[in-house]
Amino acid sequence: MDISRMSSVRFRPDYFRCRLNPVSENFSIGRKPSTLRLCSAAADPIQFTIEIENNNNIKNNDNNRMFILGIGYVGEFFAQDLINQGWVVSGTCTSVDKKDRLKKLGLNVHLFDANHPQTEVLNILNRHTHLLVSIPTYKDIGDPMLPHVELLKKNLSNEHLQWLCYLSTTSVYGDCGGAWVDEKYQPNPSNELSKLRLAAEEGWLSLGHDLGVATHVFRLGGIYGPRRSAIDTIIKKGPTSDLQRVRSFKKYTSRIHVADICNALKSCIHKPSPGKIYNIVDDDPAPRTEVFSFASTLINEKWPSRMKEAASPATNESVTYERSSRGDKRVVNERMKKELGVSLIHPSYRSGLQSICDQLDDSLPSSSC
Repeated sequence: MDISRMSSVRFRPDYFRCRLNPVSENFSIGRKPSTLRLCSAAADPIQFTIEIENNNNIKNNDNNRMFILGIGYVGEFFAQDLINQGWVVSGTCTSVDKKDRLKKLGLNVHLFDANHPQTEVLNILNRHTHLLVSIPTYKDIGDPMLPHVELLKKNLSNEHLQWLCYLSTTSVYGDCGGAWVDEKYQPNPSNELSKLRLAAEEGWLSLGHDLGVATHVFRLGGIYGPRRSAIDTIIKKGPTSDLQRVRSFKKYTSRIHVADICNALKSCIHKPSPGKIYNIVDDDPAPRTEVFSFASTLINEKWPSRMKEAASPATNESVTYERSSRGDKRVVNERMKKELGVSLIHPSYRSGLQSICDQLDDSLPSSSC
């Protein structure tokens, strides 16, 4: 679904004002943002602490303020990348422990329940120029934010927001029998969550269209990177899950290193194309067994005396497993390369895993890595 409506040029003043109404009186933010804390009992899951960070960089980065709705694995890496480039980055998470950890990285983090979106957080969101949506869909619910679309429109209809991107998944294509699929391929999701993902794509594209904001969808392949790779799985030596065993029978899986996702996002910011959908994958769709075999080789080469035999995914199960819910497909990334100008850092899992292995300490990592 491509919506070809160009975003209008908007005037951005030298200062901005955001009004919060958390209690009986208004709180205004002008040129010098202050800090407001509303503390409540931790036992109440609906109430939480809101912090508006005193960040003097905001006035100097009027066009570089990113809000990440749902800071997960990708969001955390992307946030750190942007902060290193001088951006002001804020976002949401769902646990106090994660909030505290992310704050130490320099992020302005807010606890948030997407099923019951708090207007205080949405009022903070509308101060930002860019919005990355990285919230998963849930069974029987779908995207938890879209049922509140009118509330979103109210809070995002301002002179600041200019770019929006929704992170989706290549699972929306369904089982394609190993065929090569690009963005023109008709999605045919084969399970409920994938169908809800497709509906979420359409919902966010429609919202962006109504707001006149350059809105994009990124369909991500299997995400891997530091702390989340075949190397980490082997080293941890944990039990193989049912889903992992199912994936072992797949002939093809399209993957993407987290560093390349960040590069694609930054390229999209500089080259917005309203309504466009992009496949974000590398050049080398490969079976999981092949990837784990290569990871095992890297581990044994680096720690020959410590790991004589590395674990690998089971391939000789007595039970015949159905195909993975993502289905066999080879996903094409030509639009990403041509339109966004992305040059992959890791065009293959081989390069990506080698980089991860090289970054690990020479001593054998513990199971907590």
